[in-house]
Amino acid sequence: MQPEPRDGGQAAGGLRLADWSVSAVAAGFMAVLVSYAGPLAIFYQAAQAADMSNAMFASWVWGISIGAGLAGIFLSWKLRLPVITAWSAPGTALLITLFPAMPVSEAVGAYLTAALILLAIGVTGQFDRLMALIPKGIASGMMAGILLPFGLNAFKSIGSLPLLSCGMIAAYLVFKRLLPRYCIVLLLLSGALLAWAGGHTHFDGITLELATPHFIAPTWSWAGTFSLALPLVLTTLTGQYLPGMAVLRGAGYDSPVRPILTASSIASLAVACAGGITIAIAAITAAMCTGRDAHDDPARRYIAGVANGLFYLLAGLCGGSLVMLFAALPRELVATLAGLALLGAITVNLAGIAAAEDHREASVITFLATASGMSFLGLGSAFWGILIGMLACWLLHAGRRQAARPS
Repeated sequence: MQPEPRDGGQAAGGLRLADWSVSAVAAGFMAVLVSYAGPLAIFYQAAQAADMSNAMFASWVWGISIGAGLAGIFLSWKLRLPVITAWSAPGTALLITLFPAMPVSEAVGAYLTAALILLAIGVTGQFDRLMALIPKGIASGMMAGILLPFGLNAFKSIGSLPLLSCGMIAAYLVFKRLLPRYCIVLLLLSGALLAWAGGHTHFDGITLELATPHFIAPTWSWAGTFSLALPLVLTTLTGQYLPGMAVLRGAGYDSPVRPILTASSIASLAVACAGGITIAIAAITAAMCTGRDAHDDPARRYIAGVANGLFYLLAGLCGGSLVMLFAALPRELVATLAGLALLGAITVNLAGIAAAEDHREASVITFLATASGMSFLGLGSAFWGILIGMLACWLLHAGRRQAARPS
């Protein structure tokens, strides 16, 4: 019979040597590898959209890696749970829709604003109450609209490098069927091999290079707040914390969200001025560290979270080499990889729209408005999508939603 996991909030002790295992360390390593294979490709696209230098992008990689590493180590050790942290992938996708019109300094100011809002939500324990105010279909519609262009770009790349893109799509289908847990890592390796065989890579210039954090002075603006900070808060709560906590609790770990949200927000504040976007609990990679693959004993799986954080710290220090690796790959490979890596998230959010029976039309409106990429009054489509969607929900479905609530 499987032992019961420990509840969050239990007093933390030292890291016992007996708790360490090869399986837990390997699970933590694979979670980091998947994060860099998929979500980092999205982050690289954002840097390209902002016309960012490799040195500055290395600082971004340093920020997200160090922030995620420190938060994950602390929370896993403190709570004795496999808490896997990462940067907000949906939030990173949001950046691409705003660059280059938004200065990087305004983006950093929005990072700080979002982190402070999330910290306030964590400290006051208002997570569940706030989530109840946002209809699930509206949140799904906004996220699906943000992510849709990435899925489309995965197939648009066929027009410029057909053999590479078609080969990666075929590899994705095969790996998703046979080895779904390692699909994205294998897809990156397959794409790199196909690009190398076609003469589209420049691996010769890759060397071991440490990352140096660069301070980015933040500036605050209404556009940054409404176009990035507020949508970033919403995408992080609905796209990271809701599924991430569901994975954790589904594995039997009864942890409150308050300490995780609070510690991750503090980490976000600490790395924001180096270019690090919001740090949050992971959703997809968390499942790799919370099940039996990490360890048969649930009480010893917290080591996977600690190991995951340590590998993040190591990768962050070597961020310059990661930047050179992505720079050596063709744009089509990065676009296809990012799009295919987000297929799961796109599917989940489209399903969320379809499941919103009492406000489905408003959810579709949110989706279309966000996916349109519209910009008005200096504010991006994510803000207008959620605003128009909430208005449509109120006008079209208010009575229906109230009638659907249990008495």
